Amino acid sequence: MNGPFAAGLGVLAAAAVTAVAARRLLLVVTVKGTSMTPTFAPGQRLVVLRTPAARPRTGAVVVFRLPPREGGEVPAPRQPLVVKRLVARGGDPVPDGVLPAVAARPGDLVPEGSLVLLGDDPATSSDSRDWGYLEARRVSGVVLGRLRGRARQPRQQRDADA
Repeated sequence: MNGPFAAGLGVLAAAAVTAVAARRLLLVVTVKGTSMTPTFAPGQRLVVLRTPAARPRTGAVVVFRLPPREGGEVPAPRQPLVVKRLVARGGDPVPDGVLPAVAARPGDLVPEGSLVLLGDDPATSSDSRDWGYLEARRVSGVVLGRLRGRARQPRQQRDADA
């Protein structure tokens, strides 16, 4: 096949491959809660790059799943997504405000494979100051930015507690 029809099929195939790749790499979440204000407000939609746990850098905003609470086994896909800022990773000093939650002393280091995550609004945030370290493997991705426009709930969009 030659001509415009073949060229159109090529473009359509490329668009389909791009759409499938984007679904595997990107996730859209809608912020619930106020723990990430003023950076993110409730109702804002965030674009998240799915990434291996070893990738996020200190200062990045990440999306993750908390472990189930004792006696509250919830299947992994049903655990809520949470948005927080990564403030320390394995080998970094434990931040002062987190010391009591992890039973650490000044100068102690975050264990390898663990992260310290904090909300941008400490008055409303439940974070590492409350629940301690998070296993790095629980990170789903890194926030790339905000989407503009009205929030909708397409299949690949999820709510994320902030």
